[in-house]
Amino acid sequence: MRTLVTGSTGYVGSRLVAALLGAGHEVLATARRPERLTDFDFAGSATCTDLDVDDAASCARALSEHGRVDVAYYLVHAIGEDGYARTDADRARRFAGAARAAGVGRVVYLGGLVPPGEELSEHLRSRAEVGEVLTEHGPDLVWLRAAVVLGAGSASYEITRYMGDWLPVVPLPPWMDTLVQPVAVDDVLRYLLAAVDLPPGSYDLGGPERLPYAELVRRYVRTAGLRRVMLPTPPVPTRLASWVVARLTPLPPDMVADLVLSLTNTMVADTGAITTLVPGELTGIDDALARARVGSHAPRNRLPGVCAAPDPLQLCRTDAPWSHRR
Repeated sequence: MRTLVTGSTGYVGSRLVAALLGAGHEVLATARRPERLTDFDFAGSATCTDLDVDDAASCARALSEHGRVDVAYYLVHAIGEDGYARTDADRARRFAGAARAAGVGRVVYLGGLVPPGEELSEHLRSRAEVGEVLTEHGPDLVWLRAAVVLGAGSASYEITRYMGDWLPVVPLPPWMDTLVQPVAVDDVLRYLLAAVDLPPGSYDLGGPERLPYAELVRRYVRTAGLRRVMLPTPPVPTRLASWVVARLTPLPPDMVADLVLSLTNTMVADTGAITTLVPGELTGIDDALARARVGSHAPRNRLPGVCAAPDPLQLCRTDAPWSHRR
């Protein structure tokens, strides 16, 4: 099966390319600047090509010049950019139209959960709008919706890690009691691979446990063998908290702010459909946190590539530079 992966240099995208190759698929790995793909150890096995979702001609060329694409994975997200919600919608519309015109069999999109009956953060609204645009303008869509993705190199995990590693006193405002249902990246990859055969539609992804975000931080601290004071605090506006957290971590500040502002939304998944269609044991939170720490203190040049890594939850040398800080 010929598959195309947008965002192949990203956290999930790079691991997905490795997983697709491991499953025997023909893979077109794409990036706006294809020279970046040569840093990855899949460069000799995947077909690497440019795809710029800001350019309709580039989308059309990438989706057709190597033969008909059976499944295109859409993993593009402009979070952290000014006006990213409009940018994301425009890019999704452009890509969807090109995919339909090129005869792509299916698009698989990984977005965020859409908690019913809640006012969504800008980040989650944008993720939902992209799914709606792809549904309306593109080929058959499988829309996978996940909350916090656990694994070294994931932005959500790294924010949690830096809070636990760097803060001797971890403040816990009341909104950190909001429920989340984290899912380990190995399960995300399993579902992404299975999506080639799923009926079109939307599916929530989640791990086996639901817990307050504050408890997720506590579980990280315990797994890491750290001693921290977990201090409940009076209500603090999420906008102020996002500003503080953004300056306490090495992640891009605008990305951190957008993710923290989403913590007031209940991130609990309705996983009945996906677990029925794709059965299998899910990775638990403690297991995921422990596996994400394996080898994470090694020098960057001694870390494995995404294809060579024995575990997708481990840090890889091609993960974002901000995930390598200790």
